[in-house]
Amino acid sequence: MPLPNPADCAALAAYDTPTICNALELVMPARRASGFTRRPLVAPFPQLKPVVAFARTAIIRSREPHPRSRDEATRMRLGYYEHIGAQPLPSLAVIQDIDAPDSGFGAFWGEVQSHIHKGLGCVGVVTDGSVRDLDAMAAGFFVLAGSVMPSHAYVHLVDFGGTVSVAGMLVSPNDVIHADRHGAVVVPAEAVKEIPAAADLLARREKVIIDASKQPGFSVARLRQAFAEQDEIH
Repeated sequence: MPLPNPADCAALAAYDTPTICNALELVMPARRASGFTRRPLVAPFPQLKPVVAFARTAIIRSREPHPRSRDEATRMRLGYYEHIGAQPLPSLAVIQDIDAPDSGFGAFWGEVQSHIHKGLGCVGVVTDGSVRDLDAMAAGFFVLAGSVMPSHAYVHLVDFGGTVSVAGMLVSPNDVIHADRHGAVVVPAEAVKEIPAAADLLARREKVIIDASKQPGFSVARLRQAFAEQDEIH
């Protein structure tokens, strides 16, 4: 499937992630129970607006020292940064921590990493690992994480560029990811253009119910009528 136009992806940032999930249920009903984060993640900057970007993936761990030499570790880290900064942009880091049951033992993310990634065109991270340095992170850098921890311990890259699973969401490189403080969802490339129209339709249908509920004397009878009116909106 060809990658979607970045401008079409950017248009999805006008909606929150629950709305994107609702629209996907309409556009691609088979994805109702898949493609999104299914376990809670921490949003340390809940005021940030939704992000839409192309996934860049990696696997980390931190409980034990990495087995590579210093030169080998540097080559891997630089290869990962090339992965982050590759087209198409903007990118979003999606990183799986494989130290379960101690996921997040050491933080890969903090002041330095957020600035490096932002400078390479990355808008944020979704990880089941941990983050730290919250007051010193790059301004506007989006974060969803499994936890907040103080140390980086032995944190290191295990691999990058493959399919990962973060909070139950399976992600491959260049998947379109929509994320906000509620969680994240993979938007299939073929659905990107259809999302705005579906979101608009759902908003118009929901407005009928919400407006009815605010009227004096609202009752089950009025709700039944609103449901019928809702079904007439296409």
